[in-house]
Amino acid sequence: MSFQLNKLGYLFFLCFTQASCQSHGKLTLVADIPSSLEENSGIQFYSENSIWVIEDNGNKDKIYQLDQTGNITKELKVKNAKNDDWEDLAKDIHGNLYIGDFGNNGNDKKKLRIYKLPNPQKEKGDKIDAEKIEFFYPEQKHYPPKETKLYYDTEAFFHWKNSLYLITKNRTRPYDGKALIYKVPDTKGKYKAKLVGEFIICSNQNTCSITSADISSDGKKIALLSYGYLTILTDFNFDDFSKGKKQQIDLGVRTQLEAVSFKNDSTLLLSDEKSHTQGGNLYSLNLSKL
Repeated sequence: MSFQLNKLGYLFFLCFTQASCQSHGKLTLVADIPSSLEENSGIQFYSENSIWVIEDNGNKDKIYQLDQTGNITKELKVKNAKNDDWEDLAKDIHGNLYIGDFGNNGNDKKKLRIYKLPNPQKEKGDKIDAEKIEFFYPEQKHYPPKETKLYYDTEAFFHWKNSLYLITKNRTRPYDGKALIYKVPDTKGKYKAKLVGEFIICSNQNTCSITSADISSDGKKIALLSYGYLTILTDFNFDDFSKGKKQQIDLGVRTQLEAVSFKNDSTLLLSDEKSHTQGGNLYSLNLSKL
């Protein structure tokens, strides 16, 4: 009896401390993310052993390369950049990497930035250059606006053609679920972001506020991530892709999912922040099996 209790206690300890005992719903666990990156906020897939990661507000001005087992294989200090609130990563067809420094919980920032980096795969040193794309939302007249107009936090964007498409994170009180779609050029400069659309995914703030986005390489699917839900858009047109067909997927988990990236046109990589004993993992999701 004592042996059985000790064995059960040991198994409970393993489950309490290891991600493999967590329930991941529809997601497949790929790897643990190192504890030093527990506030990961954006990921971008480059190759099987090259996944680039950032952390959000208050963390280092660095990008990190992970392999498929979750090990950090390279760190690059981003020159001419400050991590005010890095929230998402995007990539263009040339391999340039974009850092969305547009986290704005209080809706009180007048200047927002995106940093454009050359292909980090080609960087041989421990630092990488950054160009600044600065912008503001012209529809925002007050900093902060009224609680019913808190539309200007942003945690999600992707690159398509020669533009960056941003999807705002709704913080209105009471929550109305509306997300705005803005467009800015992908080149260095100062811009007035162009409002190109708006839409409502659902009305539950806990599961509908968008935390990351990406577009497939063929341009036929857009993934919008929130806490426990994923929305896949298809059959859309640019610039206002919100008019496309929407498939909403309950991922079966309620961890703090913060990042999504297409690995290929039918497979996603996702990650979540570490909170207590939950999360802090890299996952995959095969869209063709849903």
